[in-house]
Amino acid sequence: MADYKSGDTASWDSEQVRRSQSNSPARRSQSGGSGRRTQDSQPPANRRRRKKRHFNVVTYILFVLVTSAILAGVGWLLINDLCAFNKEDITATIEVTADDTIGSIADKLHDAGLIEYKWFFRLFATVADAKDKIGTGTYELSTEMDYRALIVGMHNSSGNLNSDTVRVTIPEGYTVSQIIKLLAENGVNTEENLLEAAKTANFDYDYIDNNSEDISRLEGYLFPDTYDFYLNEKASSALNRLIKNFNSKLDEEKLAQAEARGYDLQDIITIASLIEKETDGTDQANIASVIYNRLEGPGDKGGTYGMLQIDASLLYALPDHTGPITNEDKQVDSKYNLYKYAGLPPTPIANPGLASIEAALDPADTNYYYYALGKDGKHHFSSTLAEHNAFLNSGDYAG
Repeated sequence: MADYKSGDTASWDSEQVRRSQSNSPARRSQSGGSGRRTQDSQPPANRRRRKKRHFNVVTYILFVLVTSAILAGVGWLLINDLCAFNKEDITATIEVTADDTIGSIADKLHDAGLIEYKWFFRLFATVADAKDKIGTGTYELSTEMDYRALIVGMHNSSGNLNSDTVRVTIPEGYTVSQIIKLLAENGVNTEENLLEAAKTANFDYDYIDNNSEDISRLEGYLFPDTYDFYLNEKASSALNRLIKNFNSKLDEEKLAQAEARGYDLQDIITIASLIEKETDGTDQANIASVIYNRLEGPGDKGGTYGMLQIDASLLYALPDHTGPITNEDKQVDSKYNLYKYAGLPPTPIANPGLASIEAALDPADTNYYYYALGKDGKHHFSSTLAEHNAFLNSGDYAG
C-alpha cells in the first residue's frame, strides 16, 4: 500500500463499491437476476428518439414541398402581373397629380384594372426609382404594358397637359424670391404659401437645412428649367420638384474631386451662383478661374488678398438697391459684401444653371485675377492689377 497515492486509493475504493453494489441481491433483482445489465434497459428510449427524429424529417420535407409549391404558384402570379402575361385587354386613362405618391399611383393602376398586386408594383417602383421618372400629367395606359412600360408611360413627355396645369420657365440666375414671385404670378400657388413652404417645409436632402426658417436655405438648389405645374399645386411639392431636378444634375465624381480640394457642395454652388450672376453666357470657365485664383493664389493672391469684390454678391445684401454701386455701398457691413470680407459669401446668391455649375467644378486653368466688362459686351481678363487698370482707363471699358 505504500506505493499507492491517495488518489489511487480513492479510485480503488470506488471501484470496489461499484462491484459490491452490482453483486448485491437488490441490484441483481433489478437486473432480472443477472449480474449484467439487460438489453432492455436503454434501447427503448433510443428507439423512441430515433422515431421522433424520423417524424421531424418527414414533417420538414412536407413543409418545404408545400411551401415551395405555394411560392411557385404565387411567384407565377406575380410574374404574370409584372410582365403583363395573360391579362384582359384594358385601356385606361390615369391622371398623376403633384400630390401623388408611388402608393397612390399603384392604387389608381389597380382600380383601373391595369395591375393586380399593388404591393408588388410599389416594390418594383421603389427598386426602379420610379418616383424620379413619373411626372404629373394625364396618361393613356393599357394591360399590354408591363411594370416598366407603365412607369415609362407615365413620364412627363408621355402625358398631356390639361386646363389645370401651367408651364413655367425659370431663368438661370433667379433668386429664391424671384422664383417664388414667378410661380405665384403663374398661379402655381400664392406667394404667401410659397414663402411659408420655403421657410418651414421639410425637404429630404442633406444639403437643405431643415432647422432654418430663412428662404436662403434653398438658394442655389432650385434648378432653373421649364416645368409643368398644377394650378394651386401644394407649395412644398412645387419647390421640391425644383430641388429634385437640381439633385439629378449633380456630378458625384466631380463633387468628390472638389471635396478633395477642400470645397463642399455649398461652396461649389456658391461659386457657381457668383459665376452665373457675372457671366455673359460664354465665359463661365474663365470667371471660375478668377474666383479660384483669388481664393487659392499664392502670397497676396495676385494683389487681391482673397477679396472676390463681386458686385452681384453685394447687391444680394441690398435687394432694394437701384443704380450703380457707390463707395458708400461698399462699406455696408454684410458677409455678402465681398469688398469688405474675404472668401465666399455665406450662401449662394442665386440659382445657377448647369453651365455655371460645371464651370465651378471644372474651372479654366489661367493666371487671371481681374476682369471688367468692355463696350463689346464681353469680359476682358487680366493677370495683373496694372493690366486691369490699363483696360479701365481705355476707351474699351464699358464704365
